[in-house]
Amino acid sequence: MNTTISTVRDATTNLGLLSHLLLNPVFFSAASGDGDGSNSLAPQPGDMTEADGDLEELRKLSITNHVIVRAFEPLQQILARAGKKAEAEWVADALRAERARIQHALDFLGGICGALEESRCPAIVIKSLDHWPDLGSDLDLYTDAKASRIVDVMRKRFGATVADRSWGDRLANKWNFVVPGLPELVEVHVGRLGQTGEQTILTRSLSARTRTVMIDQRSFRVAAPEDRIVISTLQRMYRHFYIRLCDVVDNAFLLDSHAVDFGYLHSLGQSAGIWQGISTYLTIVSEYVEAYRGYGCPLPAMVTRSAQFSTEKVRFRRDFLRVPIVPQSLNLYARELTTLLLRGELRNTLRLSLLPGLATAAALEQKITGSDKGIW
Repeated sequence: MNTTISTVRDATTNLGLLSHLLLNPVFFSAASGDGDGSNSLAPQPGDMTEADGDLEELRKLSITNHVIVRAFEPLQQILARAGKKAEAEWVADALRAERARIQHALDFLGGICGALEESRCPAIVIKSLDHWPDLGSDLDLYTDAKASRIVDVMRKRFGATVADRSWGDRLANKWNFVVPGLPELVEVHVGRLGQTGEQTILTRSLSARTRTVMIDQRSFRVAAPEDRIVISTLQRMYRHFYIRLCDVVDNAFLLDSHAVDFGYLHSLGQSAGIWQGISTYLTIVSEYVEAYRGYGCPLPAMVTRSAQFSTEKVRFRRDFLRVPIVPQSLNLYARELTTLLLRGELRNTLRLSLLPGLATAAALEQKITGSDKGIW
């Protein structure tokens, strides 16, 4: 049976299975026992151990895309209902291991945020908690406090050391901390966003618009929905040039819940020169969701009209949904650069103008050494 109906090129069976588990509502009803589960788009229980290799490969892909909890919970139910006890228990073990990792990381994250708050260095959790009940591979924070104060608190309170900083880290004013006992890095963005730290327009209201969320009886400050979309767009469309399944699910939830003020998002995106990137990103998310559940996310015309390309230009390669760099992403970069220049943001324009050189150096470093960590 074909489980990979999607406009994304080079899709795999594993990608299709995860996408169904995360997005197909009839598939969810079949797992819970509501309805008969008959849907031509939904895989059957017998397909669950026939993904590209085995369940271990599915686990690896789900971890890489930060969706293992959200995907494996319904998968466990499906396997159990199909009488596949050994497979269901294997999935349950994988879930227990991941939940233990997340719990351990949350304990540290709560302590770190509390310590920074006490030291008058309030921090916002960005990206990491967007995936809840999943969690990212590192812990991301944003603060307006001075970097020297952040470093001092992290060293004195947690015995943390500063990881080697790449050229990109220095430009972006980003600091990575290695904390004893915590496998994940703690990544702190100080006063700037964007690959080269070019975005200060976006940070001016970020702290003032935060929300407080309760997770496992802990309170965290997180970004407002519009700022979440902006930060995600910068990361996916202007830095990594790939989209994870968690990005699709996270943003689909925001859009479906009508939590986004599109007027404000449009104003913010226009002022930063990334509105076309935001529109393209959200359009890709909506089209991908539509491929697996039959209907997309609610997007106003101002978004769909401004989108520069859609899922027909996206391909699945090396575990992620890859967006094209030339000429599509290059055009988005040019718009951002031009906007900053016209606004008189000369220092930020200079920072952003260094991006092509950094990207070239990173590509060479990757080819020679197998890693671009010294650059990015």
